[in-house]
Amino acid sequence: MTTISDSRVQFERRLIAALPTDVEFASARHVIERASYLGVRDGVVQPSMSGHDEGVMFTIWNSGGLGYGATSDLSDAGLSAAVDDARRWAAATVGRSVVDTCPLSHTVGEFESEVLKPAGGVGELIEMLRFHESKLGGDPRIVDRAVSLGLVDIESLLVTNSGGRVAQIMHQVFPNMRVTANDGSNTQNRTYGGGAFSGQGGMEVLDRHGFADAAPRLVEQVLELLAAPNCPSGRMDLVLEPDQMVLQIHESIGHPLELDRILGDERNYAGTSFVTPDMFGTYAYGSELLNVTFDPTVPGQLAAYAFDDDGAPAQRTHLIEGGILQRPMGGTISQTRAALSGVANSRACSWNRPPIDRMANLNVEPGASTDEQLVAEVERGVLMETNVSWSIDDSRNKFQFGCEYGRLIEDGELTRVVRNPNYRGISATFWRNLSGVGDIDSFSVMGVANCGKGEPNQQVRVGHASPRCRFADVAVFGGES
Repeated sequence: MTTISDSRVQFERRLIAALPTDVEFASARHVIERASYLGVRDGVVQPSMSGHDEGVMFTIWNSGGLGYGATSDLSDAGLSAAVDDARRWAAATVGRSVVDTCPLSHTVGEFESEVLKPAGGVGELIEMLRFHESKLGGDPRIVDRAVSLGLVDIESLLVTNSGGRVAQIMHQVFPNMRVTANDGSNTQNRTYGGGAFSGQGGMEVLDRHGFADAAPRLVEQVLELLAAPNCPSGRMDLVLEPDQMVLQIHESIGHPLELDRILGDERNYAGTSFVTPDMFGTYAYGSELLNVTFDPTVPGQLAAYAFDDDGAPAQRTHLIEGGILQRPMGGTISQTRAALSGVANSRACSWNRPPIDRMANLNVEPGASTDEQLVAEVERGVLMETNVSWSIDDSRNKFQFGCEYGRLIEDGELTRVVRNPNYRGISATFWRNLSGVGDIDSFSVMGVANCGKGEPNQQVRVGHASPRCRFADVAVFGGES
């Protein structure tokens, strides 16, 4: 159960009182985001940062028109002015909205992230970061090292003019670690999952991916990369570790399946999608091994929630099953607009943005292969982990990704370390070449902190989970000529 202070109870009453009752639908979404960031770099404690962002957005549907009004002025006068803005826009858009009736409902419910190990005070956290940062040194070839931690708490309250009430609290944790080594003209980086090892909860988030033991391993690997040859080029098998699967899922499944993008809403900014509405139910997006779920109900995953920002209840849903495309990621408004079933993924980055179709927890489900089997069945290939670069076209179709760390696979054995490993492909072709999916032992729950989309821009946090996966006949190349 969420814990609501007396002051918030009083403010909630004021919000409800501000909602107009003479319109078809009205809601108020109050959001408070508190954030703190701590870091240590090259033995020096960095300036700490903290933030508090708070405001309210009112939404009004009436006579086929839709309007928004947002404010950080939480006085009665400020709330009233924002309601007036929403009324004006609702009146101005009558006959011009993408849907002509309000599809939203008056939902009631609560959610809060479970925290098993609460964070300590600032002094305690800085000492912890100093300890792990010190483990990144010890070799003269190491020229830069850093460890940081971000803590974000988000409280949201959605109330409607007919009794709807959704209160949610998310506790998010973002650990990062990086070491850079140099030898002449060769500089290599190794990071703690490239920022992917984030999640909801407390300090137990650091335990999920071995933060306490990460520094010595990163040092060993960055020095290996200095001495390693460039990744070979050619068509071969590719095995991706979960922390690289994060980006592969995000860019070549997540964004293409956002329904507003499919309907053309991102045309001016980040493109469209190669997916079209007629593909759902029949299109072979990947091999029969590919099963992808939209699941905001996974405990501890970065975008876990019980309701989206329009109040739609969240539930686990297959988007791709046995390789066949089943449904898009479209929230209530987009579902009405397209006459397609979707999911509860109307999400806003803050109080001053309206919800749009966004990824939440988007996961590749575990398969049946052990880590050993995924490698043993490869005659010639490369294992890659941790993203370092990405590029994908505006229809989310052709892509090129680079990784920090690679190892050759020769005759079913992991052999030499290689540096600057890259690969390219076409989304559906790549997923149709999925030839092996790891079992639950390699399944890892991760996240992305900076997914951007929308006009005006919205940066949200999304979750991805995946096992180790293998792909056949992939164009692999080194990052050096």
